[in-house]
Amino acid sequence: MAKDTKELLKKVRKIEIRTRGLSNHLFSGEYHSAFKGRGMAFSEVREYQVGDEIRTIDWNVTARFNHPYVKVFEEERELTVMLLIDVSASGEFGTFKQQKQELAAELCAVLAFSAIQNNDKVGVLFFTDKIEKFIPPKKGRSHILMIIRELIDFKPQNTGTDVAEALRHFTRAIKKRCTAFIISDFISPAFGDELKIANKKHDIIGLRLYDKHEEEFPDLGLIPVRDAETGNITWVNSSSKAVRTAFKAEALERVDRLNEAFRKSGVDFTSIGTHQSYVQPLMALFKKRESKR
Repeated sequence: MAKDTKELLKKVRKIEIRTRGLSNHLFSGEYHSAFKGRGMAFSEVREYQVGDEIRTIDWNVTARFNHPYVKVFEEERELTVMLLIDVSASGEFGTFKQQKQELAAELCAVLAFSAIQNNDKVGVLFFTDKIEKFIPPKKGRSHILMIIRELIDFKPQNTGTDVAEALRHFTRAIKKRCTAFIISDFISPAFGDELKIANKKHDIIGLRLYDKHEEEFPDLGLIPVRDAETGNITWVNSSSKAVRTAFKAEALERVDRLNEAFRKSGVDFTSIGTHQSYVQPLMALFKKRESKR
């Protein structure tokens, strides 16, 4: 086995051990409650019991046996979960414990393992400013490990980000209603309309990955700043308070616009920084969804 392949499998195994434990102990109940199945499927009829709802009475069977019978329904549990993952060059940015790319890989693994524990199918769409790769939804551990392997090792052709293009493709490709997580830094041209359209057809959740230093410059003197997506280098005087203030104001405005786009489209949304554990924000999001049901 080639050294590179060995290293890759080691990384996959490491992510599996960390995230599988989390999805077993932390997320399984919350995930199940937050992402219920599509509806109720008819199961059987049984005799009416005190406390049963009148609207569940099966009048045809009741007339035949001259005694009230009710329809029993079971939750249609099985879901399809799609992970829409931004693999653009800005994912390589991270000044704390991890890069956004590494954070995305772990998040995807946790969500995927939580999904297969609930017998859900998982599919993936990798995007930059074009669709890079589509993995159709399937069940099972080997499928999830293949997804994690792809996530760690994937080399995109393009470097930019276009969330609108990803949403358009996803809405066309997946016909049946599904739950979809968009995992990105959302540094992208506007995508509000596409988000609204996708959320009418599917259940969309936005997970924004960010690094603190994308929002706040440290005082480091004159520094070169390279745009990961265009490759352009700009020299910035980070010692200037005015420069740092303007940079922060622009970043806050960008985040406000993003929050507003998600709010208007009715999409659940949370932000996760490279400096923090994703457990708390994810748990809070699941609990919020559960309370809305």
